[in-house]
Amino acid sequence: MDNHSTILATGGAGYVGAVLVPKLLAENYRVKVLDLFTYGEDVFDGIQDRSHLEAIKGDMCDQELLKKVLPGCDAVIHLACISNDPTFELNPELSRKVNYEAFEPLVQISKESGVKRFIYASTCSVYGISDAENVTEDHPLLPITDYNKYKGLCEPILLKYQSDDFTTVTIRPATVCGYSPRQRFDLTVNILTNHAYNKNHITVFGGKQERPNIHIEDITDLYIMLLNLPKKKIAGKIYNAGYQNRSIAEIADIVQTVMRQELPDRPQPTIETSPSDDIRSYRISSEKIKKELGFVPSHTIEDAVRELIKAFQAGKFEDPMNNIRYYNIKRLKSFQPEGVA
Repeated sequence: MDNHSTILATGGAGYVGAVLVPKLLAENYRVKVLDLFTYGEDVFDGIQDRSHLEAIKGDMCDQELLKKVLPGCDAVIHLACISNDPTFELNPELSRKVNYEAFEPLVQISKESGVKRFIYASTCSVYGISDAENVTEDHPLLPITDYNKYKGLCEPILLKYQSDDFTTVTIRPATVCGYSPRQRFDLTVNILTNHAYNKNHITVFGGKQERPNIHIEDITDLYIMLLNLPKKKIAGKIYNAGYQNRSIAEIADIVQTVMRQELPDRPQPTIETSPSDDIRSYRISSEKIKKELGFVPSHTIEDAVRELIKAFQAGKFEDPMNNIRYYNIKRLKSFQPEGVA
């Protein structure tokens, strides 16, 4: 796919999209972003040249809008969703509609509109709980929440539309970490760094649960890579994309160590462990994507923590402990009608 192609990024004003879209523009792609801009409309203010960017404030569940937006697009990178378990459970009916019911119409209209490549951001949390040393793409999907379940149910729907003129590929990313212009402080590494920097204290809930991680720079580089690979290499494929399988307790130790290295004159943040009913735990293998596509992440949890510390020091976040724009569930709660659970 040449770099004059037009890419539609659904949810492109979100945490990952806010890093991905500037990279696409820097590669000379034309970019359409379809997003409700729930977390603010200033996410692209740092982009100097927006002549190749079309920001469309709209709902991806609106099929008539999709029929207007998708013609002329060469590829879709589908990031939009109600993300993470607590946010999904806030409004299960809406979440099912966005994450599952709207998916097949989006894929179908994309194909009918002449889109050549469809990249779906699923999640590695579809594996739920596993004692396997490293969970591969062949591992059974054992989702323990509706969020995980519906993300997983979309994967075979996409595969159904795979054809010679419509290349589909699914990525199951690990938990993303690092700095974004549309920051989230409800993801493990980011949460712990926020608390370490602003409270000088980290509370670890449980601690033994293992989580795979991936830096936001790596996952966005991967999506661009998938635009350029020959279709025969990725057609109909599913890939894990992760790096550094670590327990929550180990991540807290990493945050504490980096804080000590970067801010040696400050008191070291303390770590407290509390019980947790969050039993999700798994380690994913990313050997398949390394072997078949040559993709190897180059950024670490430590890098993410350092970047966030620098962003705190630069004053890039407004009231990061309390501002609801950094927390998906808090922000969506603010839109809930009175009396809706």
